[in-house]
Amino acid sequence: MEATTRPLPLPMSFADGVFPAGCPSRTLLDHITSKWGVLILLSLSEGEQRWSELRRRAEGISEKMLAQTLKTLERDGLVSRKAQPVIPPRVDYSLTDKGYELSGLLVPLVGWAFDNADEIINGKR
Repeated sequence: MEATTRPLPLPMSFADGVFPAGCPSRTLLDHITSKWGVLILLSLSEGEQRWSELRRRAEGISEKMLAQTLKTLERDGLVSRKAQPVIPPRVDYSLTDKGYELSGLLVPLVGWAFDNADEIINGKR
C-alpha cells in the first residue's frame, strides 16, 4: 500500500486543545496507549474475562501492572469490574460502552502494527 504524501487535516477542535501539556486528552491517551492498556482493552473487546484470563493473554504482564492498568481503565470509565459473591472470590472484567467504542478504534491500529511490525522493526523496508 502506498503512503499518502499529503498531510491529513486535524479536526478544528484540536487546534488549540490537544497539544498543550495540561490537556486531559493527553492523560487519557497515556492510559489507553500504554503497552498494557492496549492489550487489556483488546482482550476485553472479545468479552468478559477473569483476572487469570487477562494475565494469560497479556503475556509478560506482572500482577502489579495488571492491577494498576485495570484500576486506571476502570477509573477512566472504560472497564467495568464485577465481583461475584462466591467462594473462592471471583471478579469479572468487561468493557463499558465507552470501552467498546474505543476498542473499535484500537483494533485497526493494532492490526496495522501487527502487519507492519516485522518490516519496520527489522528494517525490511
